[in-house]
Amino acid sequence: MGILETLLKIGKAVIDNGAKTTAKGPTWKERVITLEGLPKNLEELKALQGAGLQDEYYTAALAVVALCNYKVDKEATYEMLNFLKGPEPLNVANKQFLTDCLGGKEYIPYSFLSGTSPQNNYVPVEPYRVTVSANPYSYTDENRATLYLTSSGADSRRPITLRRKPSTGQWFLTTFSFLGSIRIPAAEDKWS
Repeated sequence: MGILETLLKIGKAVIDNGAKTTAKGPTWKERVITLEGLPKNLEELKALQGAGLQDEYYTAALAVVALCNYKVDKEATYEMLNFLKGPEPLNVANKQFLTDCLGGKEYIPYSFLSGTSPQNNYVPVEPYRVTVSANPYSYTDENRATLYLTSSGADSRRPITLRRKPSTGQWFLTTFSFLGSIRIPAAEDKWS
C-alpha cells in the first residue's frame, strides 16, 4: 500500500494540487452574513450592510435578499439585480431564466435564509442570515469567484458566480444558477 492510500485510510488530510482535502473532500470556508431586513427596492438594498459591494460574500447574500422580493415586485427586483450586476445589467434571457425558475416557486430564494425549512414553508426568522461558502477552487483568478449558498431545501450547496471590477474593487453578480429546484413547502406538498 502506497503512502497516499495509507493517509486516506487513517483519515488524515492530504495535499491535492495545493488544496487541503480530507477523505470528505475540499476544505470549505463558510461565512454567515446577517442582514437587517428584506429590501423592497433599490434604495432599501443600498441601505443594507455590504451594499458597497467590496466583499464578495455580501454581494452573494444581497442577491438572495433582493430575489425574495420577486413575487411582490418584479420590476423593483430587476432594478436591485441590475445594481448587483454592475456594468452588465439583466438581459431578456436573464429575466426569462428568473421567470422559469421562480414562476410559482417564489419560495426558492427564502430557502437560503437561516431558520427556513420545507416544514415551515420557508418562513425566515429575523435577523436574516445567509450562509455563503468558498472552497479551494472558488477563485479561478483574483477577479472571479464561484461561491456557494446553503439552501434548507437542497442537499448540496448551490453556486453563485461573481466578478470583481479591478478599478473599483467591487464584486458584481454574473450568474444566479443557485435558483434550481428544491423541496417544495409542506403547504404545497400533497404527500406531507
